[in-house]
Amino acid sequence: MAKTITSNIELKVALDENRVPEKLSWTAPDGGINNAEAKAMLLSVWDHKAQEALRIDLWTKDMPVEEMKVFFHQTLTAMSDTFYRATQDEKMTATMKDFCDYFAEKLELKK
Repeated sequence: MAKTITSNIELKVALDENRVPEKLSWTAPDGGINNAEAKAMLLSVWDHKAQEALRIDLWTKDMPVEEMKVFFHQTLTAMSDTFYRATQDEKMTATMKDFCDYFAEKLELKK
């Protein structure tokens, strides 16, 4: 039987008195990340039994809106790449990338 290896990723969320995130940090020892600060995070997991995506979307109250727009654009672009690697669906990947370009254009992210 093959040896099972376990890897951990830890997320820490510091909340204010109203339970609004003030600080986010994460640790991923296998990736060399130790208590790195973040201003936003999007986490999705697939619940096979319920056949639905479960999400945790958090951002600190001092996350600048302009940075959030860039974060979303980069996340959408990365999701397009991941979708292609997972499905090899070239047509839909191209459609997703077209939307990413449209998104960036409308938000004036491209310089």
